[in-house]
Amino acid sequence: MYPSGEIYGGFRSSYDYGPLGSLMLRNVKDAWIRSMVQQRDDVVLIDAAILGAPQVFEASGHLSNFSDPLVDCTVCKRRFREDQLDDRDCPESKAKCVFTAARAFNLMFQTHAGPVEGEGATVYLRPETAQGMFVNFANVLQTSRMKPPFGIAQVGKSFRNEITPGNFIFRTREFEQMELEFFVPPSESAKWYEYWCKTRMQWYIDYGIPAEMLRIREHAKDELSHYSAGTSDIEFLFPWGWGELEGVAQRTDYDLKQHAEHSRQKLEYFDQATNERYVPFVVEPAAGVNRTMAAFLLAAYDEDVVNDEPRTVLRLHPRLAPFQIAVLPLSKKETLMPLAKQIYSMLSTRYMCDFDETQAIGRRYRRQDEIGTPYCVTVDFDSLEDKSVTIRERDTTNQHRVSIDTLLSEFQSILGY
Repeated sequence: MYPSGEIYGGFRSSYDYGPLGSLMLRNVKDAWIRSMVQQRDDVVLIDAAILGAPQVFEASGHLSNFSDPLVDCTVCKRRFREDQLDDRDCPESKAKCVFTAARAFNLMFQTHAGPVEGEGATVYLRPETAQGMFVNFANVLQTSRMKPPFGIAQVGKSFRNEITPGNFIFRTREFEQMELEFFVPPSESAKWYEYWCKTRMQWYIDYGIPAEMLRIREHAKDELSHYSAGTSDIEFLFPWGWGELEGVAQRTDYDLKQHAEHSRQKLEYFDQATNERYVPFVVEPAAGVNRTMAAFLLAAYDEDVVNDEPRTVLRLHPRLAPFQIAVLPLSKKETLMPLAKQIYSMLSTRYMCDFDETQAIGRRYRRQDEIGTPYCVTVDFDSLEDKSVTIRERDTTNQHRVSIDTLLSEFQSILGY
């Protein structure tokens, strides 16, 4: 990850993802979609617009409630969130800060649509992906034949004008979310809330985060959002302390009723089996893509000794690693390159692969270990004769010989896909 616009000094709290970072970021999102949509028959995926009309956020309560307490220091002239003032010293001097009274600061980014600025052209960048799922509730019901309990999932960008962004990619003004709105009969809300807390916690463990680096923390009453009847955060032990990866909230029927009232459209479900009409309750697991990626990186980082030499290794789950396989020809000689390229072409039809031909083979192994590539395929001069290659494992550094004809099926067996 690089600071956005780094050649111009960077833009605070904005980051660009490079070749490896963008691949891993995509893999985190794909792993979530695979678990939450692909492997379930009760969840569908949508992709709603980022720009939204004021009416959407007026109905959701964001225009009136989505704010942080802002204070100004009259000494250093900087702004802070009042609820996060751990240090009362001015950053630029030894003087003590003197703060103004706190005032509400709305976190939404406002812009204008069309060629003329004015109240009628005011639009907002969405502060969460959730509202796109609520306003499309009736559309999804009509087109997907779903019925409660069912979910609408979405992965996408959100924007919050944070007063004090920080801790690298943990808190930024532009970020991505992975959210599910799970619509349930009102009487089943508590059951599904407990289900999603356990299910989402297990997802992080399944993808490699040790259980002792995770915890579930239930919100106190004074922490709850205006729509929530109960929320729990799945937190990760970051170097600076416990931080939220995901919130699981009982949103009740607040959102659907608000949008129904403001749009004058019915947002309810009619159960033909019971002849009952009701507004579903919602359980919402909402995760941050960027901070989840950071947690996977921190949990995977390891140092060990191989052949009496220190090694840095990222023990990433294969589905999260930027590359699943690296193809390494032992030599750059033309006799090996055609076969190595052929093997790369075969494997890259199914997996994201790297091709590295520079420096000694040991150095190349270390490079792949450091970026988390779980397997290397070494093409040597014997490969020309016996039509086999060597597979080398990242975590154990063990090696074994495999026929080129069975190489793809071998990886399908090892990786499980």
